[in-house]
Amino acid sequence: MALRGTNQEFGRPYNRRIVLESIRLHGPTTRGDIAERVGLTVQTVSTIVRELEDQGFILSLRDEPKGRGLPPATLRINPEGGYAVGIHVTPLGINTALINLSGEVVESAYREAPNATPDEAFALIAAMTPELTRRKAGGRILGVGMALPGPFDVESMSFVGPTTMAGWKDVALKERLAEATGLPAFLETDMAAAALGEQLYGLGTEFAEYYYLYFGVGLGGAMVHEGVVMRGAWGNAGEIGHIPVVPGGESCPCGNRGCLERYVSLEALGRWEGGSAEWVEAVAPIFRNAVATIENLFDPQTVILGGLAPTGLLEQLADAAAQDLPNSVSARRDRKTPRVIVARGGTQTVLLGAAALAVSGVLSPRFGQMFAAERANGREAPAAKGIAA
Repeated sequence: MALRGTNQEFGRPYNRRIVLESIRLHGPTTRGDIAERVGLTVQTVSTIVRELEDQGFILSLRDEPKGRGLPPATLRINPEGGYAVGIHVTPLGINTALINLSGEVVESAYREAPNATPDEAFALIAAMTPELTRRKAGGRILGVGMALPGPFDVESMSFVGPTTMAGWKDVALKERLAEATGLPAFLETDMAAAALGEQLYGLGTEFAEYYYLYFGVGLGGAMVHEGVVMRGAWGNAGEIGHIPVVPGGESCPCGNRGCLERYVSLEALGRWEGGSAEWVEAVAPIFRNAVATIENLFDPQTVILGGLAPTGLLEQLADAAAQDLPNSVSARRDRKTPRVIVARGGTQTVLLGAAALAVSGVLSPRFGQMFAAERANGREAPAAKGIAA
C-alpha cells in the first residue's frame, strides 16, 4: 500500500505521520528517498524530519566519508522514542508486554486468569500496566492495544463457548481499557493482531500476499494483502474456525456442527485422550483440506502457521500437512516456498501486533487524518493529548 503525502489544508499532521511511517518501514533511508516515495518535496520532508528529530521519534546518522564530500544522513526510528503496551486476553489468562518503537519487548508479564470476568480482567490489567511502564519511567507511552478472541458483535458467536471470552457480551471494551490504563486504547481480534505482528516483525516481511493461520485456543486467520491485514466489513474476516468441515460432526457453541476449530485448536487438543503426535495424525486430513480451502479462496504465496501453540506442535502440523496436500491453485510448479510454513514471531506475535496497533493508532496516517479533521473543527482529538501536533 503506497503512502502518499497531501497538500491539503490541515495536512501537516498527516504528512508528519506519513514520513514517520516511511522511515519505520524503509529505514535507514534518506530525505530524498522519502520525498520520492511519498510524493512530497525534499524541503517539506526536511522540515518534518527536523520536527521528528526534536520530538525524539527518529535518529539521524551519517556514515564516515569514503571519498570527497559528506555522505547523506540516513534516518531511522529511535527505539527509545516511544513505547506501547500490548495486551492479550485469552480464556486461560492475560499476557502483557511493553514494546519499543523497534518492536523489541522491554518487559513482559503473565497472570493466570481462567475464564476471567470483565471486572476481574480489567482489574488485573489496571495493576499490570503500571508494573510494565515503570520500567521506562519518564518514557513516552503512546497507547495500549488489546487483542482477544473474536468475532466481535456477532450475536450467535461473539463471546460464546470455550474458545472465546464467554460472558463478555455488551462490554464497552475500548472504554474499559482506556479507563483501566489511562492510555489511548485500541482493540483487535487476536488473529488479526498476530498477523500484524508477523507482518511487521516476522516472516511477513518476506511476503506481500500470505494467509496467517492463527492456532490458539480456537482457530482463526487473516489474509495479508500487500502488507495490509484484511479485516472485512465488520472486522471479523478470517473466522475460518467456524467453517463446517465434518457433516453432522461435533456440536459447536456457534450453533453449527462439525466446525473446523472443534478438531484443530488448542481446545480440541486439550479434549483429546492421547498424545499430541497421535492427535496430529488424526486431524491431519481435516487440516490439509482447510489449507486447500484457504489457498483456493485467497491464492496466497504461502500459509504461515502461528499462534499460541508451541513451535514444535506447529512444525508437526506443517509437516503432516505437507505430506499429502490436496490440489489447489497454490500447487504451482514454480513455487519457491512451501505451501505451509511455521511463523517466526513465536507466541509473542499477538503482543507485538497489539502494541503496534496502538503505535499505528496514535502515529499512523489514518490517525493523522482524523487529527487534522478535528483540528479543522477547532477541537483536539482525544488520543492526541500529550503528543506534539
